[in-house]
Amino acid sequence: MSASSLVTTATQERALLSPKRRRLIGNGLSFLALGAVSLVMLLPLYLMILISFRTADRAFVYPPDLWFTSVTFENYPTALFRLLPFGLYVRNTVIIAGLVIVGDLLSCSLVAYGFARFRFPGRDLLFGVLLATLLMPFVVRLIPLFILFQKLGWINTFLPLVVPSYFGTPLFIFLMRQFFLTIPAELVDAARIDGAGELAIWWRIMLPLSKPVLAAVAIFSFQNTWNDFLGPLVFLQKADVKTIILGLYGLMGMQAEWQLVMAAVVVAVLPLIAVFFLFQRFFIQGITVSGLKG
Repeated sequence: MSASSLVTTATQERALLSPKRRRLIGNGLSFLALGAVSLVMLLPLYLMILISFRTADRAFVYPPDLWFTSVTFENYPTALFRLLPFGLYVRNTVIIAGLVIVGDLLSCSLVAYGFARFRFPGRDLLFGVLLATLLMPFVVRLIPLFILFQKLGWINTFLPLVVPSYFGTPLFIFLMRQFFLTIPAELVDAARIDGAGELAIWWRIMLPLSKPVLAAVAIFSFQNTWNDFLGPLVFLQKADVKTIILGLYGLMGMQAEWQLVMAAVVVAVLPLIAVFFLFQRFFIQGITVSGLKG
């Protein structure tokens, strides 16, 4: 059979496929590719959970054993209660994360409302300067912040980690501003005609209509605070104010066995996974809608 005949046959077979069948085949290939990538991404998490349930002599074996054999539950109470006070660390982290989330939602939404609905000279330039601060790493500001907080007597308290969130976070301000621009301006104008002030419009109209982006910001804020290592390492030096990430760092510094470390890491990761899955719909909707309008 000649090459031209093969090309003709392939073209005819492709023409025989209906659009619906082609769409199903394309979706199937996409799902297979996404499934393969997901398995690769989930493999480290699976190995972490697997090792956390193993005894010391079975933590790392060769050839690798990828099944739950020689399971023990002693690693979790040993790592969480006997070696370090992880309950205290979790409580400290939850307090800090809760206060930071409240600060980010209030301050960032208020600033974003101003950039989205107020018109004043230099607004776009000021917003550009705000976005430019995203390029400044935290380590550049670390020493001035430490000197400032030390002069204020805030070292070894939660204040250095909580108070900055009440002055706005550039990334969250950007996300909220983009979302506020999608809300019809007629709603704001109607509220002004009815005599509502700007704070009342922000509180009674903008925030209730912005639940998706508020959920996305809350998840980002919780994740950043829960995973923050450098800030607590510098500002929290006493044992009774440390966070869970510092607890994991201390556990590794004690040269604890790896199955104990993995058990503590599993406990530290579970809240992040739970929060994401509980608010996944709002998170995706908030991120998607925030990028529709510039």
